[in-house]
Amino acid sequence: MLGTPGQDAFISQMKWAVVTTLRKDGSPTNSVIFYARDGDQLLFSTTKNRLKGRTLAHDARIALTVLDEGAPYRFVSVEGIATIEDKDIIPGHLAINRVMRGGDFTPPTGFEERLRNEGRIIVRVNATRVSGVVNRG
Repeated sequence: MLGTPGQDAFISQMKWAVVTTLRKDGSPTNSVIFYARDGDQLLFSTTKNRLKGRTLAHDARIALTVLDEGAPYRFVSVEGIATIEDKDIIPGHLAINRVMRGGDFTPPTGFEERLRNEGRIIVRVNATRVSGVVNRG
């Protein structure tokens, strides 16, 4: 479970988050991502060469704020350590696509080759702290 039962349920219901990573000089950078859940880990896809991939390769500390897809009054922030998967990337991409597309996703021909050609990686977030407000709005 991530956080309280209410926070855990909120994380499982939503799909969008803002991820914050740290540049080499320590300054934060944010971007909006689509995430999936794998047990008590949150995962998302990026490429090795995008800012998220480069910053996490240098500093694995990460914050991911799950957003309410309706009124902006509820949120859950997950702080933790990221691990990067660049070998067995298909299970994570399948999970993300199934959440994003509503469950039934069959990868098209050449799916793995396309992901590898793009330099795709899976980022797994292992929570060390969970906070937020899910009881208003």
